[in-house]
Amino acid sequence: MGIKAILKSKSQMIWKWINTGKIPYYFSAAYLVLTSLWVYFSPLSLVAFLLLLSAAGVIYAFPVKAWYKVLLGVILGLVVMPIVGARNIFYLEVIFQIALFSALALGLNVMTGSAGLLDMGYVAYYAIGAYLWGFFGSQQMFLLHSIPGSAPATNAFFLAPNTFYIFLFLGLAAAAIVGILLGLPVLRVRGDYLAIVTLGFGEVIRVLANNLDKPLNLTNGPQGITPIQRPTLPEPLLNFLNSIMTPLVGKPTSLGDFYNLFFYLLSVIIIIAVIYVVTRLDDSKVGRAWAAIKDDELAASSMGVRVVLYKLAAFSVGASFAGIMGVVFAASRTFISPETFNFMQSIGVLSMVILGGLGSIPGVILGATVVVVLNIQVLQGISLSLSSLRQSGTVIPIINFALKDLSAQIDPAKYQKMLFGIILVMMMIYRPNGLIPAKRRKREQLAEKVEIPDTLAESGEA
Repeated sequence: MGIKAILKSKSQMIWKWINTGKIPYYFSAAYLVLTSLWVYFSPLSLVAFLLLLSAAGVIYAFPVKAWYKVLLGVILGLVVMPIVGARNIFYLEVIFQIALFSALALGLNVMTGSAGLLDMGYVAYYAIGAYLWGFFGSQQMFLLHSIPGSAPATNAFFLAPNTFYIFLFLGLAAAAIVGILLGLPVLRVRGDYLAIVTLGFGEVIRVLANNLDKPLNLTNGPQGITPIQRPTLPEPLLNFLNSIMTPLVGKPTSLGDFYNLFFYLLSVIIIIAVIYVVTRLDDSKVGRAWAAIKDDELAASSMGVRVVLYKLAAFSVGASFAGIMGVVFAASRTFISPETFNFMQSIGVLSMVILGGLGSIPGVILGATVVVVLNIQVLQGISLSLSSLRQSGTVIPIINFALKDLSAQIDPAKYQKMLFGIILVMMMIYRPNGLIPAKRRKREQLAEKVEIPDTLAESGEA
């Protein structure tokens, strides 16, 4: 028996032991406590934070009761993350980005993973939600006849800041309607042609945002819209939270920190709602119709499935998730510009879906987490470490090489797209169904494995 087989056998034995009796309950709780304490006492440790993020995967993967998973998830999301995030506010930004792109990836997964509709311009719905609140939640209504960049900053805002909550639903509805309007003419085509049409739609929205600064200044052109209002936070609530957070965090929490915490919690609430909706749709008549259309559109139509209606439903549902997150993004950043909604954003969201697993809800969330963490933390962290080494003046004694001579061209952040491309290629070769394949796809693979030997046996007998 080779070393590889021995290691595999031992790992299987350990995994089986961990999943026995009450051990999963103790292990998942202990893992959460230990990683939380590590991040709390080492708030700048990248390894500790990555292990804390993996605690969510441990809670999901271990065979414990649903109520126990919910309890640990609430502790992680509503207790641990706010505290460690207030100690290092960048952590809340990472979680916010994960929730934001998870919602976008789940929306695209409805279109591509569930219904088989390849949308290459998905970021357009994201832009619609962002510009909707960007226009009405800023001073832009009073700048329609002004030249971009020349208007005074003392203009009044058009709407009260707390109308943001209404625009969450308006952004959802606006993106859903645009999804239906786009779907009506383009659903006559399929496959690569559909991808090309939707790609064009995404570019049209970006170009419109870039050029609608004349004759009426609707979008402020390439300069973008700023400042965009945030909803108000009640001062008594802030004082109460500060009295609780200060002893735990070790320092007073600023208004900016509270806004980061607010948008983090809002994004978590939205992603929970999105997961609930997608799960219920996947297990419903609508989800089964989407699966039938994805497998064989002609066969589904002949069996009575209203193909056009269900395709429009996929477009509207997927677009609505992007619309609501666009509103949240505009308010959290207080600035939007056309460059934020370029074609590469759509490719990035699509790569999250493919990496996680088409049609898999936990897989898509894992894909979004991996891409976001690699993008804004791991690669950037490695680049910062290399920069620190260059400035240290250290010389490697054996080869007499000064670290200050390290080329800036080796910084991994510069090769971000290449690295993601390599990851996708490797995924297609070794794990084409994603990190966490959809349950329906697992059942299909199991059926194929059972069917192939039977077929071979029958051919041998013949």
